[in-house]
Amino acid sequence: MNVQLLRDAAPELSKIAAAATLLNAQAGKISDPTYISAMSEARTQLQAQISELSELLRNTDLAARLAPSMLGADGRRTYFMGFQTNAEARGTGGLLGGFGILHFDNGKASVDNLASNIALDDAFASVDLGPDFNQLYGTSRPTMDFRNSNQSSHFPYAAQIWKSMWAQKSGMDVDGVIAVDPIALSYILEAMGPVTLPDGETITTDNVVELTESTIYARFPDDQLARKQYLQDVASKVVEHMTAGEVKSPRKLLDALGKALTEGRIAVWSASPEDQQLLEETPLAHVVPDDPAPFAGVVISNLGGNKLDYYLRPQIEYSADGCAGETRKSTVTVRLTNTAPEGLPDYAAIASGYKTFAPYFPRSTNFAAVSLVATKGATLAAVVAKNEKVPFYVGKERGHPVFQVQVGIPPGKSIELSFLLSEPTSPGAPRVPVQPLVEKVTPIVSVPQCSK
Repeated sequence: MNVQLLRDAAPELSKIAAAATLLNAQAGKISDPTYISAMSEARTQLQAQISELSELLRNTDLAARLAPSMLGADGRRTYFMGFQTNAEARGTGGLLGGFGILHFDNGKASVDNLASNIALDDAFASVDLGPDFNQLYGTSRPTMDFRNSNQSSHFPYAAQIWKSMWAQKSGMDVDGVIAVDPIALSYILEAMGPVTLPDGETITTDNVVELTESTIYARFPDDQLARKQYLQDVASKVVEHMTAGEVKSPRKLLDALGKALTEGRIAVWSASPEDQQLLEETPLAHVVPDDPAPFAGVVISNLGGNKLDYYLRPQIEYSADGCAGETRKSTVTVRLTNTAPEGLPDYAAIASGYKTFAPYFPRSTNFAAVSLVATKGATLAAVVAKNEKVPFYVGKERGHPVFQVQVGIPPGKSIELSFLLSEPTSPGAPRVPVQPLVEKVTPIVSVPQCSK
């Protein structure tokens, strides 16, 4: 990428984006001429088109201000790039399965030090993320065990832990952290074409997810080192393909990355406060927002230490009453279905991390912690499953209350949890961030937007 050209265009892009924002506000004030249906329809179309154009120009302006520095316009930048396997769910998506070190030098990318997660065995992070973080996640030792390093859905926490762990192991102080998952890689392969492994096996957009999140556990049921090497080989080939100038259609690649971004499958954090401030204006940052607007963040974490989340199918619904009072009742409903088939290998099916209760459940039962990061100031009346109240844990995440329930879902079965809340009638659009699991989740939101 010609980062200097982008930087040179930034001032003019900022002016255009500001003008588009003003135009969008003016278009939004056009009253509805209900007496003439054709004019009403034209007004609606105009407002939608100007809104879309304004958002596009705003994002372009933001990219022009952010991308040059992050891509090495002012000197080489280095990033820890984590590959998350969402067959074992964590707050930011999935378990950290491997990583590489990504360099940008004046817009040109290169990658080295690709390794499996065992390279972080015994690594620790010397970061203090505050008393709320320690109270909520401390028992899982997130700063001491890379397997639990990304329990929180607030990506900057995981990023700081990974950065510190890598510095402790290697002595390298990276400039930021990037996370991707196999589904994002499948979109990239769709744009770039297949890659071939050293043994001749072809990895394509159609097979990369199943291979890396399901088939691999049957192929290497007992040889963990061989399994990790296979995953490393796949990641290496895809990255090599991307950074070797072999992309035939940059537009298709950008579309693929855009699709992954809209599904939350790419996350970015910068150690530069200035860059991070700009990042937090984008979906790339994956932050739990520090504001009072309605919020329902559902986070699923694997408790079994297995790979059953490849077969987990979540559904989420967030509904609330109107805006009349200072508080209103709301409900967040989470439905989880375990579609695990028979015959899975032990490594994928057995809940080694949940030995206390596993003997009382069928093989391939999915043991999960289901957390709700709720609107600031919200209180929980009850969590209900099968018309009965179930016990829950309480914590805090960046000022938001967190309510957590632990469940076991046998194969072929579903469970439905209803979080019954009272929350402040806060202004702002409701937000339901989607955790990037294997299957894309589209929440149903029925929450009236309140004004001041």
